[in-house]
Amino acid sequence: MMSVLAIPLSAGMAGANDLEELAPFKMIRSLQYVQDSVVLGDHSAIEMQRFMLGAIDKRLRAADASVFRDPRNVDAALVYAMSGGNPETLNYLADHDVDGNFDSRVTDALRQYLGGKGGLIVESLSKAAPEYRNSRVGPYLFLILGNAASQQDPVGAMKFYDWARLTAPGTIIEEAALRRSVYLAVQANLPEKGFRYALNYARRFLTSPYASQFADVFVELAVGHFEEGAHERISEILTFMDAPRQREVYLRVARRAAISGKQTLAKLASERAEQLAADGASEPRVLANFYAGLAAVPSSDVFAATQSIAAIPDAELSPRDRALRDAAKAVADAVVRPPDDESLTQAFSARPVEPVTPNEDVEGAETGSGMSPFGKPTAQASAPTAEETTQVSADAAAASDPAHDGFVAKGRSKVDEIDALLRGEGK
Repeated sequence: MMSVLAIPLSAGMAGANDLEELAPFKMIRSLQYVQDSVVLGDHSAIEMQRFMLGAIDKRLRAADASVFRDPRNVDAALVYAMSGGNPETLNYLADHDVDGNFDSRVTDALRQYLGGKGGLIVESLSKAAPEYRNSRVGPYLFLILGNAASQQDPVGAMKFYDWARLTAPGTIIEEAALRRSVYLAVQANLPEKGFRYALNYARRFLTSPYASQFADVFVELAVGHFEEGAHERISEILTFMDAPRQREVYLRVARRAAISGKQTLAKLASERAEQLAADGASEPRVLANFYAGLAAVPSSDVFAATQSIAAIPDAELSPRDRALRDAAKAVADAVVRPPDDESLTQAFSARPVEPVTPNEDVEGAETGSGMSPFGKPTAQASAPTAEETTQVSADAAAASDPAHDGFVAKGRSKVDEIDALLRGEGK
């Protein structure tokens, strides 16, 4: 049975006996179709994407210089470079461009960007990009500009992303632009923009392999602004998700809220996640109870909370959540430990010793389930998202988990408050 993905590819090959004889711009059309299919939910297209990138690379390197007299093939080479292609191929084509078919302003900027010097191209590319606004490479250039400007000027970067996504609807460009815009809106403390971008993303790209990254940023947005009357906006966005995805979001909200000390939100999200658990599915309930207990550690119910989270078997939690549980137990022990002569100077371990399985992906471990209904990025993604899809092992995550460190810091603060009270009583 012929895959639907093979239709545009085979149509393009109809007039050629060999793939390498196709014009680069025809091959790029097939690559774009495949990449857009991936973010729209057809993850089986990922292998075809790898194949197409390799085939286009060979074709561009073998092409005669006369091929690039056709502007469509020049655009194809640029799109290839911005879509996960080999950066060395762009270097090769630019260095051998004796006829001036390539715009050196664009190729120089892309070579710097792909070489890890994106911050240096903002000024030069922002002057050249408007000339390509209505061209085939325009959306890609504005996405690159947004990436390059995101650290220096997040608000300006969102404007570049807006132009990129509006000129390439339904594509991998729009998916990346929307997802990154949510992140920048959170960083810039612009919740209204963040919720608007998140709503657009939820309507269109929840089956993208990068949707788990969106979920993480959306959780940060929801937790940070839940108490500011954003409940209705959050509920509206969640209506576009099926029950498993809603449950996953609520579990992540519960985890983040518990760590942030927002007990009411952690309890509410935990209860909602438990309600969404499928019949017979114990894992979501276990996690919901765990996060609810975690939130209760700094409260007057510290004894009951400690017993509750201590009773959860290790097998039910991810390495990150096991470390978080042990940190919570250490905090609780320090809070309830009877004072002695050294109580005012004692300290507890900042990070419990916990064996971590090497090479475990961080994605999916956020809630401990390891079975996130959101897609997981693959190693071979398009270039605009490549920097976000690098997989990190769980041991590295545990070594620098800001959530864990934040919880321990709050625990230390609680112990310091108790120490201060003890000093006062001793006077």
